[in-house]
Amino acid sequence: MSVARLSIEDSNSKPKRAKIESPLVLGFSTDDKIGIIQPHDDTLVVTLRIGGYNVKKVLVDQGSAVEIMYPDLYKRLNLKPEDLTAYDSPLVSFEGKTVTPRGQIRLPIQTGSDVVEVNFIVVDAYSPYTTIVAKPWLHALEVVSSTLHQKVKYPSNGQVKEIVGNQSMARQCMVATTLHKPNAESSSSTERNL
Repeated sequence: MSVARLSIEDSNSKPKRAKIESPLVLGFSTDDKIGIIQPHDDTLVVTLRIGGYNVKKVLVDQGSAVEIMYPDLYKRLNLKPEDLTAYDSPLVSFEGKTVTPRGQIRLPIQTGSDVVEVNFIVVDAYSPYTTIVAKPWLHALEVVSSTLHQKVKYPSNGQVKEIVGNQSMARQCMVATTLHKPNAESSSSTERNL
């Protein structure tokens, strides 16, 4: 018994080929450093749309397990104590002090057409940043970030999208941190100098 032709081709059409989609590669190259002041030790500070507002001085922190919101942003978003739900685990501030959170609130973070909701822990502590985005947001959006390249890259609708950091803002935050003196330290150092 003979085998029939495997495909029937119209003389006017080209043979059909299966589409092979290559997986998106989230990575960085030397081209990603173009426009970045090098060398540097800057943190990755970006602007994100949080709760419907463009929020500057957002620290992208791969080492943090929770998103943090500081008092300035809490006030600017017109949040009230009744908007918060309980969060009882203490946190450690930049100053090394234990901080009891006010509570937490779930808010959307929008990047382009992608929206991810995360829980922000609201704390009364000093920070040069308005908020910190951490592993929950990074993992939900499938983000790969690089402080060296000052970028965040993530997959979206079959493309690699990116958010570019702001080195100037990162440096302003670093200066603010070094100039900030907690009340207890500043009063005790004043006493020593008298």
